[in-house]
Amino acid sequence: MPAPKVWVTGLTVGAIAAVTVLAMQADKGPHPTASAARPSPSASAGASPAPTKSAAPAVVPDGSGTGRRVVYSLAQKRVWLVDASDASRRTFTVWPGTVNPDPGTYTVSSRNEATTGSDGVQIENIIYFAAKSGISIAFSNAVDGSSPPPAAGKQTGGVRMRAADGAALWTFGETGTTVVVVK
Repeated sequence: MPAPKVWVTGLTVGAIAAVTVLAMQADKGPHPTASAARPSPSASAGASPAPTKSAAPAVVPDGSGTGRRVVYSLAQKRVWLVDASDASRRTFTVWPGTVNPDPGTYTVSSRNEATTGSDGVQIENIIYFAAKSGISIAFSNAVDGSSPPPAAGKQTGGVRMRAADGAALWTFGETGTTVVVVK
């Protein structure tokens, strides 16, 4: 079995390659104006998180444990990647599915590089960490960078994020990584 450093190096190289490919593809395509890049009217008003423009980064929630972990706040619709020294290395907003995990401590159980989401959208960087009512709950990002439209009566457990955030979480959230869900 390869040493942990080999795994981390391999995952890091893979993530960098994926981000580079996506950046090159984005650069080749048309550059829409800001109004054209807005979510479609079919998306609900609350579906897309507003970018954080505050000078101070969001603080890791109290009661989210200690050590290296992923913290997911249901109320803030935000994820933190926290290192072993309890420092937040990255935080970002997310678009939750219609089925939320209960607050508690979970473990990354499996990962999948890419598939089609239950909403028919091509997704990547899928990190499974919980299940509720028979629905798997996982972090992921849409390959095309879109935010999910309203689920229209479907139960979905995907917690979506922007592509760059998905790549960072993919690198950080190895199988066995602790995920703490708070209210």
